[in-house]
Amino acid sequence: MNPFSAYSLVCLGAYLLGAIPFGFLIARTRGIDIREHGSRNIGATNVFRVLGRTWGLLTFACDAGKGALAVVLARHFAGVLAIDGVLAGIAAALGCLVGHSFPVWLRFKGGKGVASSLGVLLGLMPVASLIVLGIWGVVFRVSRYVSLASLVAAVALPVVVSGLLKTGRLEGMAHLYFAGVAALLVIWRHRENIGRLRAGTENRFGRK
Repeated sequence: MNPFSAYSLVCLGAYLLGAIPFGFLIARTRGIDIREHGSRNIGATNVFRVLGRTWGLLTFACDAGKGALAVVLARHFAGVLAIDGVLAGIAAALGCLVGHSFPVWLRFKGGKGVASSLGVLLGLMPVASLIVLGIWGVVFRVSRYVSLASLVAAVALPVVVSGLLKTGRLEGMAHLYFAGVAALLVIWRHRENIGRLRAGTENRFGRK
């Protein structure tokens, strides 16, 4: 198998894994179509608001878990496919994020990629993921806006990765390119939230 086909296979497999709509499936076990409630998003935040803490956290864990699993599996099979492990992990990370955001099973209408982004970051760059998670936590605690915290974390991601590369705690410029693409995807998926934040109509977490 040539390298292009191998990376394409990794990306496709990760896309299908990322496309598993855990929020939708978990809500269905409770007799609810999450797409008809709250913000109508299948992500963990909407599940949390509609079904409560337990189901929201479960959705978050599943979405983050599939992101980490996609990267781990890609790196594990990179040797079998005779491709670079780092690039395989990045290809899987991108495929998983696209799958989560545009799942084929739900007519390409998925989540906003925050939990799955954390998952792939844990698999690719654990230190960067913890720093970005800390930034998300600080912004959320101060503002109580999940969307704002996610946007600030997305913007911070390439900056954090660049800093880790310069200090030698991370190697490979491909990580920076991935960070840029991932940040743009999260920002683009939050474009409606950006409009509501500017208009002052975005809901703070904990309020209906």
